[in-house]
Amino acid sequence: MGALYDRMKMDLELKNLSRKTITCYLAWMVNFVRHHGRSPVEMGEEEIRRYLHYLITEKKASQSSINQAYSAIKFFHEVTLGRPWNAMRIPRSKQHKKLPVVLCREEVKSLLSSLDNLKHRAILSTIYSGGLRLAEATHLRVSDIDGKRMVILVRQAKGNKDRYTVLGEGARELLRLYYKAYRPVEWLFPSKDPAKPISGSSVQKVFKEALHKAGIRKNQGALGGSP
Repeated sequence: MGALYDRMKMDLELKNLSRKTITCYLAWMVNFVRHHGRSPVEMGEEEIRRYLHYLITEKKASQSSINQAYSAIKFFHEVTLGRPWNAMRIPRSKQHKKLPVVLCREEVKSLLSSLDNLKHRAILSTIYSGGLRLAEATHLRVSDIDGKRMVILVRQAKGNKDRYTVLGEGARELLRLYYKAYRPVEWLFPSKDPAKPISGSSVQKVFKEALHKAGIRKNQGALGGSP
């Protein structure tokens, strides 16, 4: 894409989107261009329709991936190229939303009791205590926990805004034990590489295993809702 790549990157940064979103949108535009082997300036509605149809029917991409591709191409088309977008000609794939797994107080206690790993207990307790989305929990920093005021600072939450949420007494005590044992420096829940946060897929795996151990048969969707 060359100069167009740089222009789109600047447009995304001017929009003040998150670094993760910028990287994602640029990657999808590169994939779109590579798929057709032509400059995006030369392509229009028909090429966009064919690419999205390919993702759905041949690539069997996930719903979230299809929506990301749609949003990236739409942004490039409207903002970077300054062209109108025909939503009737390029319909967005309907998303079938799944409910998050909602547990009662006793089920949460049973879930946490089934875990031997202190770090795993701490992160799941924090998620349920603060009503956090999975991505919000994995990207918490040590400085985001205010034990005295019993609140959690959630940075760049949905809508790109910071917010505070409640830190329950049980979660606070677990976090204190966890901090003394692990001594995290930057990320509250780092991965094996301390410079990176734990991945969402790792937490999902822990969650599913805990459900199984606790004998909880609920499986309505993903932990912590959408990222």
